[in-house]
Amino acid sequence: MGINSLNDRMIINFKSEAKEKKHFDGGGLYLAVKPNGSKIWRMAYRFEGVARTYTIGEYPIVTLREARDKRNEAKILLANGIDPSKEKQVASGKINVNDSLRLIAEEWYGKFKEGWKPDHAKDIWSRLDKNVLKYLGDRPIGRIKPLELLDVLRKVEDRGALEQAHRVMQICSAVFRYAVAIGKAEGDITRDLRGAIPTKKVRHFPTITDPDKVGELMRAIDGYEGSVIVAAALRMAPRVFVRPGELRWARWTEFSIESAEWRIPAERMKMGEQHIVPLSRQVIAILDELREFTGQDKYLFPGLRKKEHPISDAAINAALRRLGYDKEEFTGHGFRSMASTLLNELGWNRDAIERQLAHAERNKIRGAYNFAEFLPERRRMMQAWADYLDELKVNGNKAAAMYERYGPQQAG
Repeated sequence: MGINSLNDRMIINFKSEAKEKKHFDGGGLYLAVKPNGSKIWRMAYRFEGVARTYTIGEYPIVTLREARDKRNEAKILLANGIDPSKEKQVASGKINVNDSLRLIAEEWYGKFKEGWKPDHAKDIWSRLDKNVLKYLGDRPIGRIKPLELLDVLRKVEDRGALEQAHRVMQICSAVFRYAVAIGKAEGDITRDLRGAIPTKKVRHFPTITDPDKVGELMRAIDGYEGSVIVAAALRMAPRVFVRPGELRWARWTEFSIESAEWRIPAERMKMGEQHIVPLSRQVIAILDELREFTGQDKYLFPGLRKKEHPISDAAINAALRRLGYDKEEFTGHGFRSMASTLLNELGWNRDAIERQLAHAERNKIRGAYNFAEFLPERRRMMQAWADYLDELKVNGNKAAAMYERYGPQQAG
């Protein structure tokens, strides 16, 4: 069917059917006849590779000639890189061209930052400001094109920071979805960029899982001659295997010796939920020794210069370097995969291990995260794990032949 295929007589005679029927005029313009008898002018087009529909108006309020004029105007806009649907919203006042990306981003950030950890909130704004607002902050949010945002994300990608690029795009998506919700943008333009940034590489932390080498590591840790505070953190790390940040920010008020528990509050957990760490006898002994030095302080491991802050995030890794373990061999994060691998080999319940690692997702049926799930089993497991580490420290590979002692069947 060629251009200008319809005429008024045809349009008058079009009858409604059970389903909407399209009658094409050409150049993307068509008349949609709905089951209720109404007739709507629309135009099918593609913008930046995505199929879209531009609603022109209802016949006969909008005549055939006027619909064709609107089609031609839309094609001129497309030729100039402008989305006609978005331009229509701007003209109608639905999108305020004076609402800049920075203005909307600041409004979004101010509304949601109170629900985030302070460091997380600071990090989000820093990523957005340095990588996006620096270039597009003054642009009207409703007129920013996907390719404009992609050009900005490419700058991050070109630095080799693929993970950063994906995180920045996720933040932008949240801002655009907020703009849509408050009527300042037509859609989330990051949807059109899916697959445009290469998949981020999975980061694997170096670890040690050979029982004999784990024994060597435990002996090296016991022989550490640096700061008493760092030494305590180093001895505690393999026995609780929490994330390094969760360990260094540990507060005395979170520990109960009576119930042998460390309860990490939700705001300090990656999953955003409270986490329980059962304390083995060995960990309680470390706490008793440490209390003499930092028991009056806020943090278990206060900084050497500023006690109102914990030790630095590099302290554990620096101590490991002093013990002869380079960053390609072992890091503070490696205690987690070390525990995960060996506890699975010892035969412990995989779900209990995952919950202790705080990896487990919310229960999809109950819709809640049960932070106490598997707790009796986890208490037994954490004590058996501490005992096993002590055994490896003394007997090395010989202890590897005694798995049954430290598995779920024998642990008391």
